[in-house]
Amino acid sequence: MNGAATTPVSVLDLASITQGGSPGDAFERTVAHAREADRLGFQRIWLAEHHNLDGIASAATAVLIGHVAAQTQRIRVGSGGVMLPNHAPLVIAEQFGTLETLYPGRIDLGLGRAPGTDGATARALRGANALQEPDFAELLAELRGYLAPARDQQKVRAIPGQGLDIPIWLLGSSGYSAQLAGQLGLPFAFASHFAPRHLMDALRLYREVFQPSAVLDEPYAMVAMNVITADTDAEAERLATSVKQRFLRMIRNQRGRLDPPVDTMDGLWSRQEQAMVENTLSASAFGAPETVRETINHFLDTTGANELIITNDVYDAAARLRSLQLLAEVMMPGPGGAADAGAG
Repeated sequence: MNGAATTPVSVLDLASITQGGSPGDAFERTVAHAREADRLGFQRIWLAEHHNLDGIASAATAVLIGHVAAQTQRIRVGSGGVMLPNHAPLVIAEQFGTLETLYPGRIDLGLGRAPGTDGATARALRGANALQEPDFAELLAELRGYLAPARDQQKVRAIPGQGLDIPIWLLGSSGYSAQLAGQLGLPFAFASHFAPRHLMDALRLYREVFQPSAVLDEPYAMVAMNVITADTDAEAERLATSVKQRFLRMIRNQRGRLDPPVDTMDGLWSRQEQAMVENTLSASAFGAPETVRETINHFLDTTGANELIITNDVYDAAARLRSLQLLAEVMMPGPGGAADAGAG
């Protein structure tokens, strides 16, 4: 791995709703985050599809991608990801064809197969198809067909969408998408920011089965980390308690809005809960800039990843932007920490 100077760094934004905030506030935070990531030279910013979660406002993912793309200049904007079984492939082709037409050369289509929600909400999303689990590979093939150049006697077309060069990524937290991405020669992104246990096995599988394609000559893997940077290790660890409280709530099946940081997690969790949260968040870097750089570089060396995508879920909006700025100073090439724009 080439380390900090050459590895592209991207951002995953969950449009988190904070305690005392609203979805509108979350969108303002996301736009400010995206603008700063754009200014600093981050490669891409992705929004994730989640439904019926009080703390996340990115349910209408394509709509929010368009809003963020309109508020930025250079950075690629995409889905991390769209949960394809929730949608008709034609609708996704039309939505992202529209986005690519409006913002040419800047749109990514990351796809996942989980519902991004609970079972009851998945049934509400999928309607008449809720009783049978759609075959992800078949849905993907249909979607790619709509985005490919027109075929003779093709009856259904995505307009806009047809023939557009929209990069498709497969996202996963296990081996299924890794294998499919490798077989199809597509780029692969692993959700190690919450599922680190299966990371190395998934990357190994992806590389072993990879077949060169018109998209890629060789494997291209992105890995995710929770990254919070502050002026001191102690301050970064304090800011990170918001993320730890979020995952503690998830363990207890108590989903909610992003909590403000606390001075200590002692008394908030049991020893067993602490171990579970820390295991879930083991792919994380919380600290001062040099601490974060060392942790990230070790992670990149271990995984051999081609790109890093970070979550930066800090409760305070100003501290969140400061975290991104400090990260750029140690991880981005170019003067002042700003990188040259990389390839899509």
